Amino acid sequence: MSIKIKEVTTKQDLKKFVKFNLELYKDCLYHVPGLIADEMITLDKTKNPAFDFCEAIYFLAYKNDRIVGRIAGLINHRANEVWNQQYARFGFVDFINDDEVVDALFDAVEKWAKNKGMNGIQGPLGFTDLDHEGTLIEGFNKMGTMAAIYNYPYYPHQIERMGYEKDQDWNEFKIIVPKEIPEKYLRVAEIVKKKYGLKIMRFRKTKEIWPYAKKIFDLWNKAYSTLYAYSPLSDKQIEYYIKMYIPMLRLELVPIIVRESDDAVVGVGICMPNLSYALKSAGGNIFPFGFVPLLKSLYGKKVKVIDMMIIGVDPEYQNKGVNSLIFCDIIEVANKLGAEWCESNPELELNHKIQSLWDSFEATLHKKRRAYLKKI
Repeated sequence: MSIKIKEVTTKQDLKKFVKFNLELYKDCLYHVPGLIADEMITLDKTKNPAFDFCEAIYFLAYKNDRIVGRIAGLINHRANEVWNQQYARFGFVDFINDDEVVDALFDAVEKWAKNKGMNGIQGPLGFTDLDHEGTLIEGFNKMGTMAAIYNYPYYPHQIERMGYEKDQDWNEFKIIVPKEIPEKYLRVAEIVKKKYGLKIMRFRKTKEIWPYAKKIFDLWNKAYSTLYAYSPLSDKQIEYYIKMYIPMLRLELVPIIVRESDDAVVGVGICMPNLSYALKSAGGNIFPFGFVPLLKSLYGKKVKVIDMMIIGVDPEYQNKGVNSLIFCDIIEVANKLGAEWCESNPELELNHKIQSLWDSFEATLHKKRRAYLKKI
């Protein structure tokens, strides 16, 4: 039976592209839907500043006039320049378990990439590290998170069948919150504060964190610059993400470490209450009632699970114990909120520095995901 591939060219088709993910996973217990409005903005070539140096194409697959798959082809020219490569990316990919559908989707993206002069395709990746990336390869019976892709178990098989091979893996840990801050962390935190002249900044109101917002993203650029497929965020992107993310932070879960001498940000831990069940309840829409469970989860007095979104330390201060300051603060707040455990969210398998942080905790590797590469 023939599969029809249609390029997305209208806003109406783009909404179908976004909503297909919700339709495909509507009966899945573990999938966490994103917000339709957010993904529409991310994919909008007039609104996402990543398009200053990225280009993209979106395809829908139809079978019997019904949408059965989607895929985006992306080229991040800045990342290609940084990593000295000519790769396209595939992302925002979903499909039914049908060889013909998968063949047609990936064939469309590969032809597009070749016509653009690319010699390889990585994925799933987004425009930046703040987009979803990595196909889930282990942990299919675990609840997904806001920060990561959930996919059915047949995805890895289908992608590998198309000739894609492992490029990088990410690990995700379930970390039990200790009832007390480990004495080792308390001791190291005090030494580090005195030795390097550091202090922890805590905020109660959004306006208080605003002067530090750009400093946080500048730190992100420095701390993550050597990690897989990373390309530095532009000032325009930083402004875009500040407006998107800073207003929704739960401030007591955002410890910022600054140098007392000049107020420079040298470390940050951005955590949030886990929003998985709230997002499932919202079903992709904030209105008319989706905002209610989201607000309850974000700002409720009790929080069962905390998502660790970003742990970053200035390279100048890495391996000097700055993480102890961050964790002491997070553990204290987590206990006040009654949190039982934390989701690490994706950490590169080869990033031994970040994964060694969990050696002092009761931590279980409970999910893995993979980025693939195919030369074309």
